[in-house]
Amino acid sequence: MKFTPEKYRIPDQPLQPFIDAGEIWDFLQKATSSPERVRTIISKSLDKQRLTLEETAVLINADDPELIEQIKEGALRLKEKVYGNRIVLFAPLYIGNKCINNCQYCGFRTDNKEAIRKTLSPDEIRAEVEALEDNGQKRLILVFGEHPEYSADFIAQTVRSVYTTKKGKGEIRRVNINAAPLDIEGFRTVKQAGIGTYQVFQETYHPEAYYQYHLAGKKRDYVNRLISLDKAQEAGIDDVGIGALFGLYDWRFEVLGLVRHANHLEACYNVGPHTISFPRIKDALSMNMPQKYHVNDSDFGRLVAILRLAVPYTGMILTARESPVVRKEVMKYGVSQIDGGTKLELGAYSRSLNEQQNLNREQFFINDSRSLDEIIEELLNEDFLPSFCTACYRLGRTGEHFMEISVPGFIHQYCTPNAMLTLAEYLEDYASEPVKEKGWKAIEANQHKITNEKRLEELRAKLQRIRNGERDLYF
Repeated sequence: MKFTPEKYRIPDQPLQPFIDAGEIWDFLQKATSSPERVRTIISKSLDKQRLTLEETAVLINADDPELIEQIKEGALRLKEKVYGNRIVLFAPLYIGNKCINNCQYCGFRTDNKEAIRKTLSPDEIRAEVEALEDNGQKRLILVFGEHPEYSADFIAQTVRSVYTTKKGKGEIRRVNINAAPLDIEGFRTVKQAGIGTYQVFQETYHPEAYYQYHLAGKKRDYVNRLISLDKAQEAGIDDVGIGALFGLYDWRFEVLGLVRHANHLEACYNVGPHTISFPRIKDALSMNMPQKYHVNDSDFGRLVAILRLAVPYTGMILTARESPVVRKEVMKYGVSQIDGGTKLELGAYSRSLNEQQNLNREQFFINDSRSLDEIIEELLNEDFLPSFCTACYRLGRTGEHFMEISVPGFIHQYCTPNAMLTLAEYLEDYASEPVKEKGWKAIEANQHKITNEKRLEELRAKLQRIRNGERDLYF
């Protein structure tokens, strides 16, 4: 059935939908997945070319276990080519959980009368940031409900407060945003505050399903949410993040929806999304969601691998919604960013809460509550290179400019050495002794990847400067 946007129209809202549900289902129903065709598509992706919807559908329909394994192996190889063995770390910081929307899957929904509503005060925000800095965090994503209190000016003011809050050698160098869609002027306001990525998740790309889950509030407008990141681009924010909440509709459809969205942004603005997120539904207070579209662990790993192949240069975020076991497995297939030391309850970082999660105070249940140090140790044990790098964003290597320089050699010239430098800072300032020992061994072991002798010499000099007490060194 073709989507007719008039059903979801809010007066005076220009309609520019680019998702055609019937078209997506046509691709899924018609794509045939012979071994030869699957291998050809994997080869195309390994050449760092984006896949079409039809090619992505071929991978989705490849149900043979041997072909699925080839897809996963291809995703692993592609990830190593584009991102190396780096895993970038960040932490979410919930600023306020007031919300005017009534989304069935969310603990913040307006009809959840048991939820304890709160907005952090300026002093509480500073305390949270200091606690995060004490743990070694350098990158945050600020999360806001959709509410009149959380205006563009409020978001911008919060961002500035985070950047100016410093404790000891700690500082936050990149602030991303997960908040409601803004108008163009609102996006300009938050851009002036120096934000990194602005995330707006469509949740489900299927219009009918979207309407069933979003019962009231501004978020009920499917089209407004769909085109929100176009407005961000028009406002000059060239670093945006998209996502789908898996479990609301058929995972195969959502994968194609994400790829369609990524291709739309690239076609219109010469740059696709900086990141794609793919959270699965987790328990929330008083939630009673149907299990019809539940995504099991096997299909979850499969869809992550397919997304990696479909969008070679797009960062992929795996959150603490998933268990340590699932995270360890799925990171192999192309994940480039994860959160660590995550706490969702407002004010929990500074008060050491969340050891026992309280869904009255949280959006959903998390399944990986390990400390940042524990997660870094596991990454080192698995031969990943933990990174807190923010250099590209601070030097203007974003958007179309980033796409221009994302060529063979980029990973070795910038990303890998910057990962080592930020890891060295963490090891010197925050790591436990076992992690510090493992981390410096990993830095030494990864230096062979820097094939440019001059760059390697510069890296070693900067590492020594960090040992001597200097900070924030990068390429």
